[in-house]
Amino acid sequence: MSKGMIDKALENACDTKACVIGEDVLEQVPFFFSEQFDGALDAIVVCDPRTKAAAGNRVAALLKNAGVVVSEHVLEPGGKEIHADYRYAEEVRAAIHQAIGQSNGGTVVPVAVGSGVVNDLTKLASGELGVPYMVCATAASVDGYSSFGSAIRSPEGAKKTYACPAPRVIVADLEVMRTAPKWMAASGFADLLAKVTAGADWILADELGAAEWHDRAWHTVQDGLRESIADPEGVAAMKKEPLVKFVEGLMLGGFAMQDMQSSRPASGAEHMFSHILEMRNHMYLGDNVPHGYQVGVYTHFMSKLYEKMLAFDYTELDVDACVAAWPDWPAEEAVVDKIFEGTPFAEVGRVATKRKYVDKAGLRARLSDVKRRWPVIKARLEQQVLPATEIARRLRAVGAPVHPEEIGATREQSFQDVIVAAHMRDRYNALDFLYATGQISAFARDAFGL
Repeated sequence: MSKGMIDKALENACDTKACVIGEDVLEQVPFFFSEQFDGALDAIVVCDPRTKAAAGNRVAALLKNAGVVVSEHVLEPGGKEIHADYRYAEEVRAAIHQAIGQSNGGTVVPVAVGSGVVNDLTKLASGELGVPYMVCATAASVDGYSSFGSAIRSPEGAKKTYACPAPRVIVADLEVMRTAPKWMAASGFADLLAKVTAGADWILADELGAAEWHDRAWHTVQDGLRESIADPEGVAAMKKEPLVKFVEGLMLGGFAMQDMQSSRPASGAEHMFSHILEMRNHMYLGDNVPHGYQVGVYTHFMSKLYEKMLAFDYTELDVDACVAAWPDWPAEEAVVDKIFEGTPFAEVGRVATKRKYVDKAGLRARLSDVKRRWPVIKARLEQQVLPATEIARRLRAVGAPVHPEEIGATREQSFQDVIVAAHMRDRYNALDFLYATGQISAFARDAFGL
């Protein structure tokens, strides 16, 4: 992967104007602060105790030495783990607002120093206040540094993506990232590996006329993806070249989301299972399970599901039987209500399902088209996916889990969650297709080894 891919992605990014990845690049923070924020003289560093020690103190000192007035907000200074909850975003917003009120010029630049959670909280708080911010990434753990929107648990308890601008500046110092716990890079690698199945979901939806296609965003993510995920052993060892390619891959995913103003380029059905676990406050051995670990496990599942699909000859699909079994909307709405009964997410599921629902005539047209064009669709999917065994090998090599029980979930519960995942978002994916063909239960059960 060449540096030109980052530069090209920046040309089409809506919000981010500068992104630097490398060793000892933290020293460039004052330069980018001065260049990109119109001579602002005040900053507020947002961090937690660990990221404060890893880079926050140094960032504050560098800015102070450059003549910037620096304040600080430390989340959970006692060391309690922070989460991507809206209440923390409110806390950060209040801190930024206070800093603005105390500044001489009334202009303050938030500087997030941390990984995914600190960045998402600062991103949302800054967006709500209408002020641009920058981030100093402390771990190679997420693609969300450069992404449009923040994935935050709402006050009602649902995980949702709030619309807010990405950072204007991203500084990713590899030396800082090497000090992060090893699991963070493993989690980030698993999240990047998910772009394989997410891409397959997008291809399938595009072929079925069920999704908007954004060619530039597709190429931003996918053109360098194979190179970014080629060396999990090198990433685990934090070797410079594979680490740079991997971090670039993470950033490119976010830039594609900025360009399209959607997470479609980087998120597929595998992410739905993660959202379900997060909305349940899922924990394992007393700790929260990293997002990337969750996504990686279900990327492996989705790769097995695609293997089942590609082994089936859809030119022989019984379209009449599929249409006969397809529920009308009142019946499908009842299915949704049953799935989400007793949860606060019934309306979310109902709205999402309604948006992607087609009637019997629409389904007949869609499946007839699949039956006619399956060789072309199959060839395109085969070019995208990786074998499930290879997905598992790379997850193991980087130190990430492969199966549900390794993150405290069960295969049986995960199987039950398949139908939930198919109804919780309006983004069409392989689960929707298998639901329409009547194969979702049999294929999923086999993919989970049940």
